[in-house]
Amino acid sequence: MRKTKAKKRPLLPDPKFSDQLVTRFVNNLMFDGKKSIAFKIFYDALDIVESKKGDNEKSALEIWKDALTNVMPHVEVRSRRIGGANFQIPMPIRADRKISMAMKWLIKYSKARNDKSMAQKLAAEVIAAAKEEGAAYKKKTDTHRMAEANKAFSHFKF
Repeated sequence: MRKTKAKKRPLLPDPKFSDQLVTRFVNNLMFDGKKSIAFKIFYDALDIVESKKGDNEKSALEIWKDALTNVMPHVEVRSRRIGGANFQIPMPIRADRKISMAMKWLIKYSKARNDKSMAQKLAAEVIAAAKEEGAAYKKKTDTHRMAEANKAFSHFKF
């Protein structure tokens, strides 16, 4: 690259939980710069998770963090052209990329759900991911399966 690498800008913690991870998630959830609406959707989703969790000892925020951890991939496949053929090479993922992929998958598959509001969709996907089921978790297992299938090409590392 010609230019220097862009600096990481510090994120302010969210107002309710004082957690930077929540702010990062809300920034991914945000649409057209409507951050207050994104925060409302997220907090409403956590309220729904809190009401549906039952007598579990975990808080809604901990359930959301568990869901994020369950959706986080550890390896991915990258295309590399070698000798006229394209190979899918499994590569480990950087920590910040793991988190951002998990967040994007949770949001993407929440939007694809059939529920009334985005808060309900997000809550349903978070609960499913915390139980190691749902579309976002399936995406992670498919990614891992793809990397496992192409393990033979791992010696072609970048």
